[in-house]
Amino acid sequence: MLIQLAEDVRGYVYDVFVTRFDAWLVFGILAQAVFGARFVVQWLASERAGKSVMPLAFWFLSIAGGLMTLVYGLVRREPVIIFGQALSTFIYLRNVALILRERRAARAVP
Repeated sequence: MLIQLAEDVRGYVYDVFVTRFDAWLVFGILAQAVFGARFVVQWLASERAGKSVMPLAFWFLSIAGGLMTLVYGLVRREPVIIFGQALSTFIYLRNVALILRERRAARAVP
């Protein structure tokens, strides 16, 4: 039973990472790396501030990673990725717009 499980896992990994290997797989992995980098940026900014903060770079990495993942989902025709990233990217863009509006208002006050 364990031998069969090991063979099945090996076959699965081979199919996913070798048989299906192409430029889009590399792009998708890069998209996830960009998307995941936002958490490192947020963690480092919070450590520097000594409290939980959400730097603007977090949102820009969210937008970049989200758009890249959306493109990947569109090319691969993955509806779960398409729906998830289309909505998420809109939310990230809205957060950036709110942050920039708040910063402009803060600069306008003498």
